[in-house]
Amino acid sequence: MSTRVVRVVVVDDHALFRRGLIELLRDMPEIQVVGEASNGQEALDVVRRTAPDVVLLDINMPSMDGLQTLEALRKWISSPRVLMLTVSQQEADLMQAIRSGADGYLLKNVEPEELRKAILRVYQGEGALSPEVTAPVLRALAYQSEMANRQLLSDRELEVLECLADGKTTGQIAAKLYISDNTVKTHVRHILEKLEASNRTEAVSKAIALGLIRRRDS
Repeated sequence: MSTRVVRVVVVDDHALFRRGLIELLRDMPEIQVVGEASNGQEALDVVRRTAPDVVLLDINMPSMDGLQTLEALRKWISSPRVLMLTVSQQEADLMQAIRSGADGYLLKNVEPEELRKAILRVYQGEGALSPEVTAPVLRALAYQSEMANRQLLSDRELEVLECLADGKTTGQIAAKLYISDNTVKTHVRHILEKLEASNRTEAVSKAIALGLIRRRDS
């Protein structure tokens, strides 16, 4: 861990929680609280004035919420690390925070020692996630990866690929999709090129690995 003291700004609209958190952080020798704010607009002013290393940022706040604040901070040339600290387990909030450039996402039930470690990790350029939100992140990333992979092929090419996976011949594919044999061969050639496969069997194997089609029962 770094021996440098990490300068932190705490942003939360609940005064009792904010003050309790600040007192907690003051007992951590590696961390120095240099400012606090109760909403996003105040946060931007405080961050501009104090130039912290890390901002602990709540989501649900009046006037300017945490997600809007995060987006505003990320437009700055020199932006601090941002660790979301919130009660929200909504997948929409979580994914928007990540897309907007949050460096970490913790729930407020985090243990003090885990919070300390997370602040230091984020400061060093690493990520930090509460265990409760890890699964939704992985699901969302897997879904995005699958959608990106599916965009490799057209709808018709995916239909042809499904037929290849079922072991259909060129003639059988043509009959099922009401297209000519030559059109089927053209689609197959495009599929092989896009998946960088040398033959139909390899194309099917790669498509299954990429999540483009489901594995067939043997």
